[in-house]
Amino acid sequence: MGILSNLGEELKNAMRSKDTVKLESLRAIKSAVLLAQTASGGSADLSDEEAIKLLQRLVKQRKDSAALYKEQNRTDLAEPEEAQAEIIEAFLPTQLSAEELAQAVNAVIQSTGASGMQDMGKVMGVVSKQLAGKAEGKRIADEVKKQLGA
Repeated sequence: MGILSNLGEELKNAMRSKDTVKLESLRAIKSAVLLAQTASGGSADLSDEEAIKLLQRLVKQRKDSAALYKEQNRTDLAEPEEAQAEIIEAFLPTQLSAEELAQAVNAVIQSTGASGMQDMGKVMGVVSKQLAGKAEGKRIADEVKKQLGA
């Protein structure tokens, strides 16, 4: 649980500074981690890969909620969701830039010999494993479609 190793300390700091948004975000992470640990049959720690997936899911939930609130002109509810998403993203590995993502996808397309959209699944499988936690699935899919000529 390397990427979440300082979660307890961050929680304490947020309590001391009375930062309610950060505290709420960190408690959501802790809650999700505890649920994942008990659901997986009582394993003591989550692997980094599992923790990254969990954090990505939490960020996606926050961003989806914020988008929904914005659609309904409820910026008062959207802003805290976006702030929480940013705080949770801080625990994730740094995301790849558009150029780095394009290069990684291009390399996989070259190595697999993919030639069109019929090969998208094959390319997505390899790229998703290579870039786990470094790029969102939607960004990867968009780049693969772009390069395969959708």
